[in-house]
Amino acid sequence: MFDIPGDIRDLIQEDTYYIDDVGMSDSTAIVFSDMILKIQTISEEAENEFRVMEWLQGKLPVPKVLRFERDDRRAWLLMTKVPGEMACAEKYLKDPDLLTSILAEGIQMLWNVDINNCPYVRDLEKKLRIAEYKVENNLVDTENAEPDTFGRNGFKDPTHLLEWLYQNKPKEELVFSHGDFCLPNIFIANGKISGYIDLGRTGIADKWQDIALCYRSLLHNFAGKYTGKRYQGFSADMLFEKIGIMPDWDKIRYYILLDELF
Repeated sequence: MFDIPGDIRDLIQEDTYYIDDVGMSDSTAIVFSDMILKIQTISEEAENEFRVMEWLQGKLPVPKVLRFERDDRRAWLLMTKVPGEMACAEKYLKDPDLLTSILAEGIQMLWNVDINNCPYVRDLEKKLRIAEYKVENNLVDTENAEPDTFGRNGFKDPTHLLEWLYQNKPKEELVFSHGDFCLPNIFIANGKISGYIDLGRTGIADKWQDIALCYRSLLHNFAGKYTGKRYQGFSADMLFEKIGIMPDWDKIRYYILLDELF
């Protein structure tokens, strides 16, 4: 099995497990009967995740931290398993009206978190600083970018995109943001949001951050990008009507482009 610190190994004991490979994260998630162990390279996001998770107890449905350990290279986060299924489960993709209603409620739940005493800031200044580090250190995966982001009809390279992002910063409408509001990170049970996971980018940010990534994730999942199976019935209007907001397509494009550097 994986190299696991002794204190965490004592908690998981001989529980059966499987490896969860859903999603785009570069971490390893080991799923036990009622716990999940997330192993990832040490980073600011890894440190942020367990602290945000503890701060959110009683505010939003998120896992409970059971143990966090780190060394110079890796971080191990043992947490409770949230109930329900991922929002990308087939039963939800077959019912786009229900799915968009639940996701809209999930976005609004985030907005209802009081940010006055929130110590976790992930605004554009912070995001662009991280993006700049990734660009300068060749850490941007252009292979997984949208087809028209780079190349003949897009940006020359990540440096060119970063320059554009700095030059076109929109005015921010700050709320509490998940930061990576994609369908595999949202869990549903009994027709309601039952849990938010992958919280490393969570904190105070522009409200359009989550709207943009939710919209992109819906497009990809209904188009069958990850499974090859297409689903019918989704339109962008459904999501915005459920949220109760007019789409700001400039901001949506901006935050999708920004995410290409992460």
